[in-house]
Amino acid sequence: MTVTAYVGLGANMGDAAGSLHAAIRQIATLPHTSVAGTSSFYRSAPVQANGPDYINAVTKIITSLPARTLLHRLQHIEQLHGRTRPYPNAPRTLDLDILLYGNETMTDAELTVPHPRMHERAFVLLPLYELDSEIVLAQGKLRDLITQCSGQRIERLTN
Repeated sequence: MTVTAYVGLGANMGDAAGSLHAAIRQIATLPHTSVAGTSSFYRSAPVQANGPDYINAVTKIITSLPARTLLHRLQHIEQLHGRTRPYPNAPRTLDLDILLYGNETMTDAELTVPHPRMHERAFVLLPLYELDSEIVLAQGKLRDLITQCSGQRIERLTN
């Protein structure tokens, strides 16, 4: 069984844009997975953290990997890019988050889908809207949620 999943990408250390491009290529090589589209890149201020601005994007994938297997594969890609987790919201060489995994909802110590804070973050909502403006989250339509995040500093970049 294949599902459409959306993966949020972000980085604010080193060559952030280069890390995102590399991660997208690496995601495309995962077994039983293909990249169906990637949003523009966006520059955004860190949320609930200090440090340099982030470069963010969302990629749409078609996969038959189970959600937890996908999570572990994404975490491996993060590690290949030198990701460490010294404290919550620390600057990152690469951050990959499963935002949506088909229509599934799951919550446990390892994975929560849909991502629990995505509806509060312009750096997720704008690229997600770019890929599929018809997505509706439990909190509402993407367009309405984007309006609620209008105070967050974000800038669309040319990739």
